[in-house]
Amino acid sequence: MLEAINRSQAVALPDFLRGAMRSRPFVKICGVTNRDDALAAIESGADALGFNLFPGSKRFLQLDSARDWISGLPPQIARVAVGVNPVLAEVEDWLAGDLFHALQLHGQSWYPLATGLVATGKPLIAAIQVRLDTPQPYDVEWFRGFAVLFDGYREGDFGGTGETFPWAILARFNIDKPLILAGGLRAENVQAAIEATSPYAVDVATGVESRPGKKDHAKMRDFIAAVREAAP
Repeated sequence: MLEAINRSQAVALPDFLRGAMRSRPFVKICGVTNRDDALAAIESGADALGFNLFPGSKRFLQLDSARDWISGLPPQIARVAVGVNPVLAEVEDWLAGDLFHALQLHGQSWYPLATGLVATGKPLIAAIQVRLDTPQPYDVEWFRGFAVLFDGYREGDFGGTGETFPWAILARFNIDKPLILAGGLRAENVQAAIEATSPYAVDVATGVESRPGKKDHAKMRDFIAAVREAAP
């Protein structure tokens, strides 16, 4: 059924999803749950927004009630569907049409779907939680999608933990695709994170919230300003 997704409906890819490095990283604001927060993120300078479609998330977005305002967002802003171990029918629903430009998946049980998902033509981002209790906590050589997102780990959570990890770990691995850095980022530490990892993009949820699912607009402005001021 994945082959049946109509690629002719796909809109032009926003810059965030083109894979070209810039002097400073792109910024993705994840866990957006409402139009006001989405518009505030865009006004602050966000390049991409993530919408969490996993019912177990504190930032779960009921898609049926949000389609209209999501589709009305500026086309140059990447709209990323975020899921956790979805079944095939869910993925088909998310990717149909042009509501979302890309798909970001957490967990591991979706791995058998990866080849088919890449074949749809919509960029696929694999989210990997960095664990410190194993000598090699992740393997990305199998992945042929667009980008790999590295996130902090906390038992029982699939993402949005607010947990950092030692960024120097990433230097030990040869990552041949865009690297998106997440995990406990905030305005106070994002410049150090950028200096340590030279990421393609940074991704933030917890670090710009007043509570799970509600963004703090001042924190978003401060975070994005800090990214823009990072040394190239």
